Amino acid sequence: MFAYVVKRLLSGVVVLFLISMSVFLLFWYGPSEPAQTICDRDTSNRCTPARLEVFRENLGFNNEWYEEYGTFVKGVVAGREIQFGSTTKFQCDAPCLGYSYRTKAPVFEEMKTRMPATFSVAIGGAFLYLAIGIPIGVAAARRRGTLTDKALVSSFLVISSIPYYLFALLTWLFLTITWEIPFFADTGYFPITDNPAKWFSGMLLAWLALGAFGCTQYTRYARGSMVEVLNEDYIRTAKSKGLTSNSVVYKHGLRAALVPVITIFGIEFGTLLAGTIFTETIFDIEGIGLWALEAVVQRDLPVVSATALFGAAVLIIANILVDVVYSILDPRVRLS
Repeated sequence: MFAYVVKRLLSGVVVLFLISMSVFLLFWYGPSEPAQTICDRDTSNRCTPARLEVFRENLGFNNEWYEEYGTFVKGVVAGREIQFGSTTKFQCDAPCLGYSYRTKAPVFEEMKTRMPATFSVAIGGAFLYLAIGIPIGVAAARRRGTLTDKALVSSFLVISSIPYYLFALLTWLFLTITWEIPFFADTGYFPITDNPAKWFSGMLLAWLALGAFGCTQYTRYARGSMVEVLNEDYIRTAKSKGLTSNSVVYKHGLRAALVPVITIFGIEFGTLLAGTIFTETIFDIEGIGLWALEAVVQRDLPVVSATALFGAAVLIIANILVDVVYSILDPRVRLS
């Protein structure tokens, strides 16, 4: 197991290296020139060709791409000095992901301030995914073919057919504007260390929207997996020994049925951490997803690059954890 995890971590580092190089090259050869963006936003002076050339020189766009990529990698490991204009210099400590073109703030420091909001959204929503979806899916599997089973599957299929951004927007409009429920009036992220109650109330509506929409998928996953498991020979053997129905389902069947569900959940949780753009935008949560969206609109390339690397790192770690949990839930799986 340990050797497998180390091997996957090393392969993950290689993947991150390739992704960082790909993002760097996209920006280097892309149609939007960073030097032009910074020069246009410098309100202290007019962007003349001479000033534009200064920005190009300071950003390294007059050098070869591999030289500047090496400087970028060195900054991630050991830090570096960044210069925007003829006199403006910034010391960027490791891990240096650059400075925002818009705020002139270190990208990594700004990312750290937004991580708690994104983690709060992802953890709360993911908990509701499982807490609602799996029990309903198991209940539907135990009543396979009945009216209850068909009603649950049909209703959840209708909900999951609605685009998530529309579902979340309607949830916010009805619960905060139309019905004016006081508990949902003030949505957004508030640090849990400052006021736990306000943190909970600010995040609750986002969690409910994510959980209600996402649990429909996990209901179908859990139902399909449980139906398959309940037809296995060892389940029939357990029934023939006189075990109770609950014991057969929850003690013998559920563990095996959870294996594919956990596999899907791990990847999806990594996607949530990579940036819940619609949730953060609709519910006014200052997280990484909203930050990435604003950076794309404003052509803030260091922020876009940093969020891409963050998302890749989260998905790599999620994949490794899923494989480890997979082997724990199913003893038949062995990692080599």
